[in-house]
Amino acid sequence: MRCDASSWLCGRHVSVTTAAPTRSATGPSSFFLCSKPTVFCCTDASKDSSSTCSDTARPLYNPLKRRQSSHAPDVVRHWIQTDNQQPLSSQDRFTVASYNILGDRNAFAHRDMYRNVPSHYLKWDRRKRVICDELVQWNPDIICLQEVDKYFELSEILAKVGYLGSYKRRTGDTVDGCAIFWKADNFQLLEEHSIEFKGYGLRDNVAQLSVFEMQKAESRRFVIGNIHVLYNPSRGEVKLGQIRFLISRAQILSERWGNAPIVLCGDFNSTPQSAIYKFLSTSELNIMLYDRRELSGQRDCHPAQVLGVKQEISSPLTLIDGLLKHCWTDEEVRVATGDAESNLVVHPLKLNSSYATVRGTTRTRGSNGEPLATSYHSKFLGTVDYLWYSDGLVPTGVIDTVPVDILQRIGSLPCKKVGSDHLALVSEFAFTLDTNGDNKTAASSI
Repeated sequence: MRCDASSWLCGRHVSVTTAAPTRSATGPSSFFLCSKPTVFCCTDASKDSSSTCSDTARPLYNPLKRRQSSHAPDVVRHWIQTDNQQPLSSQDRFTVASYNILGDRNAFAHRDMYRNVPSHYLKWDRRKRVICDELVQWNPDIICLQEVDKYFELSEILAKVGYLGSYKRRTGDTVDGCAIFWKADNFQLLEEHSIEFKGYGLRDNVAQLSVFEMQKAESRRFVIGNIHVLYNPSRGEVKLGQIRFLISRAQILSERWGNAPIVLCGDFNSTPQSAIYKFLSTSELNIMLYDRRELSGQRDCHPAQVLGVKQEISSPLTLIDGLLKHCWTDEEVRVATGDAESNLVVHPLKLNSSYATVRGTTRTRGSNGEPLATSYHSKFLGTVDYLWYSDGLVPTGVIDTVPVDILQRIGSLPCKKVGSDHLALVSEFAFTLDTNGDNKTAASSI
């Protein structure tokens, strides 16, 4: 069903690339070489119990509060190896981190989301150190950050441990954006592009695309995409439009560099149960089967629902009722699919999620293998962050997320050793042995 409607526009941008000194041989060792898990503790022994994350939690959104202990638990994140039996290249591997770091302005502009977080855990000077400590400890080859509004402060710290960086600020009145960092000694940036979605009638969000070459005897190339999809749960058509456009541009860039495999990182503001997730994982979606206001699945992720209220399972009658109540305008269809006459939105890649591929335990993963939660605050508990990869790559391991019962006892993020309201995702990828050989040769034209 369709109706008439209008579209919208917005503002300005900043795009920056920074350099770093040569990496010191005394830099931090890789977290991934250790079998011993990293332990993050979200309590502060220097504070009394009234200042811990869990003790400030409110029963209103956490119905299981009475079962909690008086102190928040340690947060342990394990490195999980894959049981994938595909033939893999033994040397051509790289690690990627994706992290929505919670912009400084957003942390205080939306203080109601962090009412259970002691104020000193929200201060940027402290969170900056915690976030950089996390990143340096994990030592990923490529870092993709979202909600970055203090880029130069982060780049100055990361430059000291050998990273170069590139930044793209959102258009309009917002001050945050996306940033990509890479190890200067190990990777060469061959090409980069930024996307301003405003120019396509898709709001003020932005994305980045970069092509990297591994600095090894047998060089490999790959494409990295970094995106922070529109948050607004009701604007599913815009979310689809942004993701569709990013994938299309990534495919073009891949073909330009010998069919280089692709990794898409970011906060997609869509849950694993959503229609948008289905679009990413199956390459197509008939939007007329869904209410655009429910495409992202975010409405079902209030902590009260996740922790204490059994969610209703949608029946065919419920879906039909939704179709009768909600209609799509021609403009909304155009935004979602790229064509006002087409109800089908498609993309050209075969994408898989690294966390769904490398299975964890039922304490951290849902039925489809995705984390149960990558973000937690007083209004949301669920998964919206992903590392998607195309043919030619396979994940060999991931750092698992945190069990929901542990997050529940913490009360909310950020906390002592987690600097954001999101958890960072980290995955190692290997090139498959049947990756197109053209990937090792120079692009024919730029």
